Amino acid sequence: MLDRLNEAMEHIERHLDRHVDVSELARITLTSDYHFRRLFSALAGMPLSEYVRRRRLTVAAADVLDGEETLLAVALRHGYGSAEAFARAFRAVHGVGPGEARRTGAALHSQPRLSFRLTVEGNSSMRYRIVTKEAFRVVGKKARVPLVYEGVNPHIAEFVRGIPPETTQRIAGLSDQAPEGVVSATVRLSDDFEEGSALDHYHAVVTGADDVPVDLDVLDCPAGTWAVFENTGPFPQALQQMWADVAAHWMPSNPYEYRPGPEILRVRPCRDDPARSDAHLWIPVTRTATRAEVGST
Repeated sequence: MLDRLNEAMEHIERHLDRHVDVSELARITLTSDYHFRRLFSALAGMPLSEYVRRRRLTVAAADVLDGEETLLAVALRHGYGSAEAFARAFRAVHGVGPGEARRTGAALHSQPRLSFRLTVEGNSSMRYRIVTKEAFRVVGKKARVPLVYEGVNPHIAEFVRGIPPETTQRIAGLSDQAPEGVVSATVRLSDDFEEGSALDHYHAVVTGADDVPVDLDVLDCPAGTWAVFENTGPFPQALQQMWADVAAHWMPSNPYEYRPGPEILRVRPCRDDPARSDAHLWIPVTRTATRAEVGST
């Protein structure tokens, strides 16, 4: 997987002057478009589109400062249709326009080229299991909130506080399968997974019920495979670390990839320490071919 990821990074470098096709990057890494975007965002800490934009404008900055070409020529050579579009993008990354940068020699920002290397970690195992579930429904109350990577998401906390206790009790009464009880389910609405991007967040239960109260929101989930991870630790830090470890360590080491669908979280306070929690994280996945299986075809 590391070799394929680095080959994808090389492909990006060769195509900074034109459209970078995500489908081609997915083909190089033997993954789906969805999985590649999701994995890249988790590993790089930024969306793929943002990385490509920063790299393109880092390379273009050298031509701007060199001064041998007109700014329009630089813009066109780096894939921009006009000097105005190039100037807007340049300013967004570097904080100054290309003309000012050329005149004054202003300090510019540089996005280093990414490469992926093996670090020997894995000295502690991750507790997980693979579950195949029939079609089910997520039923509860829904709110659209921004993605927050670190700390408690205040928008989700405010949303949950605003649900009347009697409504939560009615929702809890619909639970009839794993993960049991009231859970959080999130559906990412953007392929780029950028901080601040929109999520649909459900305070809900997992159920097979067809007849549900009309005032509740329903998300139908088709049959599929789920990777279920467990950990115990301080909330929300341990949970957010588990999310990161799934992307950085478990996904590259196992023959599964992300698929679209809700990520379902069941959290309960530890009985002996309320500051810590027991968490079960359900991630929708699909089985992929192993290197040996690919080589035998």
